[in-house]
Amino acid sequence: MTATLEHGALMDRIYRLQRRFGFYDATRKYYLLGRDQMLQGLRPPTGGTVLEIGCGTGRNLVKAARTYPEAQFHGIDISGEMLAAAGSVVARAELAGRVRLARADAVTFDPQASFGVPAGSGYDRIFISYAVSMIPQWQAAMANAARLLAPGGELHVVDFGDMAALPSWTKRALHTWLRWYHVSARPDLFDVAAGIAAPLGASSEAKRLHRGFSWIAIVRRP
Repeated sequence: MTATLEHGALMDRIYRLQRRFGFYDATRKYYLLGRDQMLQGLRPPTGGTVLEIGCGTGRNLVKAARTYPEAQFHGIDISGEMLAAAGSVVARAELAGRVRLARADAVTFDPQASFGVPAGSGYDRIFISYAVSMIPQWQAAMANAARLLAPGGELHVVDFGDMAALPSWTKRALHTWLRWYHVSARPDLFDVAAGIAAPLGASSEAKRLHRGFSWIAIVRRP
């Protein structure tokens, strides 16, 4: 619990000024590549339920809710600063009736405790956008998300890739810059997704975008 509180406090410190002065979304659109491709691939069923883990400022939730008007959305984040920003964004978009938010740790998240979801219910879609690179126990967070999927549900994760096809100097500069913000690319993302899928009888898919700058991992439950 102490580690969770410390991580939440760290995220609050990093993003407090950025989100209040509008820097976060204004700058992230230039390098958080692959987010919109991931959202386009969600395609939840009519009346389905969708969860975003690490919802940040709410940008993805609003875009997804507008893209899939017949679905219901939940968003969680460990940062109170980010949740405050997300709440404002959702309210301005007039989506408060379809998008609910809660502060929670991705590793221990319980939808019944946070949102009153009936025990045993699962999400039709769960997505994580550029958050596994900031979650210390990211493998456990992904495993917990996969367990929360309903039959036929899908987990979509987009994040920084191995940047294999980029020039060496570009990779070095990017990794240095990411470390300033406590971000670590996960070069074993696809292997972890496959390892999580196997015991569930699920399948996994790997997508490499933008010369390896961004990756999308998908886990599909039968």
